[in-house]
Amino acid sequence: MKRGVVRRGPRRLVGGLRVRLVVTFVLVALVSAVTATALAYRDARTAVLQRTQNTTVNDVRERVAAVAAGFDLPPDQRSLSRFAAKVSEGLGARIVVARHQDLSAVSEAYADTEGRITAELRAAVRSGDGARFQRVQWRGDPYLVVGTPVSYADGDRRTSGLEVFVITDLRAERDDTAALLDSVRTGTVPVVVLAALLALLAAGTVLRPVRKLGRATRELAAGDLGSRVAVRGHDELADLAKTFNETADALQASDAELRAQEAKARRFVADVSHELRTPLAAMTMVATVLEEDADQLPPDAAHAARTVGAETARLSRLVEDLMEISRFDAGAARLNAAPTDLADTVRASLALRGWTDRVTVELREDVRAVVDRRRVDVIVANLVGNALRHGAPPVTVTLAAPGGDRVTLEVADHGPGLPPEARERVFDRFYKADAARTRTTAVETEGPGEREHPGEREGFGQAGEGFGQAGFGQGSGLGMAIAWENARLHGGTIEVGRGPAGGGAVFTLTLPLRRGEEEGEDA
Repeated sequence: MKRGVVRRGPRRLVGGLRVRLVVTFVLVALVSAVTATALAYRDARTAVLQRTQNTTVNDVRERVAAVAAGFDLPPDQRSLSRFAAKVSEGLGARIVVARHQDLSAVSEAYADTEGRITAELRAAVRSGDGARFQRVQWRGDPYLVVGTPVSYADGDRRTSGLEVFVITDLRAERDDTAALLDSVRTGTVPVVVLAALLALLAAGTVLRPVRKLGRATRELAAGDLGSRVAVRGHDELADLAKTFNETADALQASDAELRAQEAKARRFVADVSHELRTPLAAMTMVATVLEEDADQLPPDAAHAARTVGAETARLSRLVEDLMEISRFDAGAARLNAAPTDLADTVRASLALRGWTDRVTVELREDVRAVVDRRRVDVIVANLVGNALRHGAPPVTVTLAAPGGDRVTLEVADHGPGLPPEARERVFDRFYKADAARTRTTAVETEGPGEREHPGEREGFGQAGEGFGQAGFGQGSGLGMAIAWENARLHGGTIEVGRGPAGGGAVFTLTLPLRRGEEEGEDA
């Protein structure tokens, strides 16, 4: 399993679960406090005003009845003034207005009563249906005005024409309810603070297992299949942690099984390849003898002998490639690195295979690096052989050191190029590119260090002979994969693209430009 690095972005402060929980708690507490305050203020104000107006109405009714019992009708201005003063004295010095037809008397001579006794209240009192009251605002202050008609005491409920209005100041009641509102409003602040603290506590209780689960998930994604979380309690978070652990157990078991199967497959390929080497050596000897005597055989037998020889050589190369791939897979491949002139290595690789006249080279002469010369030769053989076999001339090899600690080797051809889907898979093992890219020959040609055989129709992954021995990839379909593995072993890469004019394929090998005197360096 490939292990990657999981990058954690900056923790969000806005929109995070902790912030949302705190904001929700605070909003709920604030709405609750405001609602409770409004309801308490309304109920308290109603109760205070109700009690005041009931008390005032009863007091006015009783006092007016007591004073009116000894009052002579019709009154004059003086007697009406005394009547108003007596009623006011019994009501705690409230302002009393007494009216009888065109006469009017006020208990306080300079009191302004016109703005406090409304026409609606006068009309209601004049109707003679008993005591009436009304709350009014005068100059920004609240007042309670109670009006009542005076009836004759003969029992027939006839009104005498005398009307009494009592003005009571409600500023004390207003101040009491305002003080209550201020007290409740002041108490809202600690309620909100307490709600925020409780929200933080609740968020910590909820988010702590969530954070642990997130940490374990990131570790699992990074390749640590032994990551687990502790299961505490019996709530939904405990169920989630239990499910995560079960999933991780299943994933770890599957990974172990896959690794075991992969190791068995690698051992199988290596064992089969090793066991095939001995019979293939004998077959190669026989095929070589048959090829040497092919000119003395009938045409059909000669063709068959050459075909057997070509296919036996191809099978031998495939076995060698499989063994090399198995070494890469097992991590047993090692570099035999030494300071190397890369330009000389490229020229030697091309000359050994007889490609000097078929390839244009642009090689920088002063480029030296610590590399494994044999493995670099394999890479060059595969890339150039692939361009010659499947591309179109001219094929150009360019060695450059663009700067820094890297060196590049570019192999370009002018063939049909590679479609995007082929460029993504060109280094896969046994991958076959589109037939438009593949060019094969139907007649056997033979040149210095190179041979093309009839019937050899491979996709990407073909290459020429190795450095002083059978080269990896020639006819096996594994050449490009082996080239990529060799580049990776050096700490480099191979990239594929299209030519500058949009035609042909360009393979670029990039290697680290190490200049030390290291030898025998491990991968």
